[in-house]
Amino acid sequence: MTDPSPVPAPGAASVPAPVPAPVPASVPAPVPASVRASVRPPVPAPVAAPIRVLLADDEHLIRGALAALLGLEDDLVVVAEAASGPEALAMARAHRPDVAVLDLQMPGADGVSVATSLRTALPECRCMIVTSHGRPGHLKRALSAGVKGFVPKTVSAQRLAEIIRTVRAGGRYVDPELAADAISAGDSPLTAREVEVLELAADGAPIAEIAERASLSQGTVRNYLSSAASKLGAENRHTAVRLARERGWV
Repeated sequence: MTDPSPVPAPGAASVPAPVPAPVPASVPAPVPASVRASVRPPVPAPVAAPIRVLLADDEHLIRGALAALLGLEDDLVVVAEAASGPEALAMARAHRPDVAVLDLQMPGADGVSVATSLRTALPECRCMIVTSHGRPGHLKRALSAGVKGFVPKTVSAQRLAEIIRTVRAGGRYVDPELAADAISAGDSPLTAREVEVLELAADGAPIAEIAERASLSQGTVRNYLSSAASKLGAENRHTAVRLARERGWV
């Protein structure tokens, strides 16, 4: 069989085979300016501000320990402390906390009285009551004052932190045992004036002093005290004060 490939003549120079031209690399098309403007790195989500807490308790050791324990929570910060009712009001106005944790019994004004004042002076501040004297009447007074949390002092710091978060978020928490006691105790039979006069009589003040402080006549004071004692089944005003306090009605 004859080979069709040409054979170079003797002495002729060999000609190299042609090398193919390189293929140019592909160049990406330019991104339009409108598209470049719309492509931005993701924005990190904002970090929620910590919940600002006011602690009010006249027992310095308890208040200090509680402040230290709540300070361990990443989302809570204790911005102020107070040892009395008037101081709690002043601290709340100065620091504007998100949640005020108030002891029920404090010098100058109790926790419910402070909560009542804050409801008007600082409506965005939510109030909680912690107490070692969880009488049914106290709970009812607290709820009437707009308090959002009512817990015994036996609650753990971790549980209290959870309740603070619940209250800050707009929820409400009432200790189940205290709620059951309040339901079974019924409503107070005393009028507001009878409660006022009993409170003034609690420290043994004479009728004349009570009348002056309440801006009433001495005869009217005696009538209120007699009526309160009768409703409570008490033989005298001193017993009436004791019974009313035990039931949380004063």
